[in-house]
Amino acid sequence: MKFLIAGFGSIGRRHFRNLLSLGIDDIVFFRSNQSTISDDEIADFLVETDLQSALSHKPDAVIIANPTSLHLDVAIQAAKQGCHLFIEKPISHSLERVDLLQKALQQGGGKVFTAFQFRFHPGLLTIKNLISTPSSVIGRPLYVRSHWGEHLPSWHPWEDYRSSYAARSEMGGGVVLTLSHPIDYLRWIFGEVVELTAKTGNRSDLELECEDFAEVQFTFRNGVTGSLHVDYYTKPKLHDMVIHCEGGSISWNYQTSGVVLVDEDEKQVIFSPPEGYERNRMYLDELAHFIDVCKNDKEPLCSYADGKQVLDICLGILQSGRYQERVIFEE
Repeated sequence: MKFLIAGFGSIGRRHFRNLLSLGIDDIVFFRSNQSTISDDEIADFLVETDLQSALSHKPDAVIIANPTSLHLDVAIQAAKQGCHLFIEKPISHSLERVDLLQKALQQGGGKVFTAFQFRFHPGLLTIKNLISTPSSVIGRPLYVRSHWGEHLPSWHPWEDYRSSYAARSEMGGGVVLTLSHPIDYLRWIFGEVVELTAKTGNRSDLELECEDFAEVQFTFRNGVTGSLHVDYYTKPKLHDMVIHCEGGSISWNYQTSGVVLVDEDEKQVIFSPPEGYERNRMYLDELAHFIDVCKNDKEPLCSYADGKQVLDICLGILQSGRYQERVIFEE
């Protein structure tokens, strides 16, 4: 397979290295050359600064890893050419031109994988299996609470956080879009969101032109209620989830990668990650899955429709936070 990687920031670099580890080295780059990351390791690879020139190399698949606001610039043209698309989340920063991407996909016939890598996390896979099993010893879920907070300036110490896409709403930044992973895995585990209310804004002293926190209340179609907190200022970082069920609780912590089930008698069952598990395993697994989708005409585990639905929810959160209103999603 021939791959085109659009963007060579931290996530573009990760995908490049993972492609090499998976035995794929026929790679072309499309980039602006404005990244603060050294490009020495791609010195032997072809780099184009014009999209049509990059697509003229006829890649089979395109990894879209540039800033969120630029995703569709690449995706629509690549889709028209029939390329398979691996789109970093979220698929865009607005619904503008999303319909054009869908038309381009129908025209070109390629498949889309939306890169929500937490669907490949062993702890969340364990939780989905527990929740999906009717005979679960702790019964059906009633309420879920997810929290993800990190100090934005600590993410990429080599760059000024104020100039990063995550800090600039015009580039698709802001905490809601940037930390949208929990929205996807909550949907994946509990089903569709039917309504939400949210509070968003700025609570920290960070120099940002976007929201730095969101507090969201969800109702899912199956009756489960839940809440989500995301922010750019928590120190030390925290990413966890607790699910309260009829007969106990399930908790997950990203730092430990483990899952703890506690029943009503306070008996614990601990599900540990595979020995030697490392964070990059999620990224390797999602990329291997995408390659399988491309080569064997399989359906992606996280589709274009999933990406579109998460974007709808993100925009609903921003709308609710801005106008202090309840947002209801149509069936």
